[in-house]
Amino acid sequence: MNTSQLNPSEYHDFYKTYIDMIPDNLELIEGYKRGLKLYEEFFQDLSVDKLYYKYAEGKWTVAEVMQHVIDTERIFMYRCFRIARHDNTPLAGFDQDIYIKPSGANNKTLDSLLEEYLITRQNSIVILKSLSEHDLSFMGNTDGKAMSARAAAFAVLGHELWHLKILKERYI
Repeated sequence: MNTSQLNPSEYHDFYKTYIDMIPDNLELIEGYKRGLKLYEEFFQDLSVDKLYYKYAEGKWTVAEVMQHVIDTERIFMYRCFRIARHDNTPLAGFDQDIYIKPSGANNKTLDSLLEEYLITRQNSIVILKSLSEHDLSFMGNTDGKAMSARAAAFAVLGHELWHLKILKERYI
């Protein structure tokens, strides 16, 4: 399954930016594996002093961006899983900014952030492998808007690519 199979009615326009970042022919699970490799390589080459750097006042540090990527994957995989299990219960949105301070990202080491990312990503891959294409195409409601389970899963990949691009352009 790849993004060329997604119908724009499966996700809100807000996620189009993220979905469009994913190559059309990239298979979903392969995208999760590639993303894992990209993030590991990026962060393994990062110096410790850069981990707590932010490019402007009011912006997140690199550690906070990484924590945001991890937290967002957790939330969207939860959405994906619930929708794929045919749960019609409306799923609430979340305010990404309130997650940062209690995450303690700036008190974490690079190794601990990488471990958290790796475990989260491995969990996501296992979840995706357990879901059928039929179940991934099931539609649910997130933050008052229609979303398919597969769109939630693809949004994770695009979101991650978006933030990696920002990290490379503005932080490093």
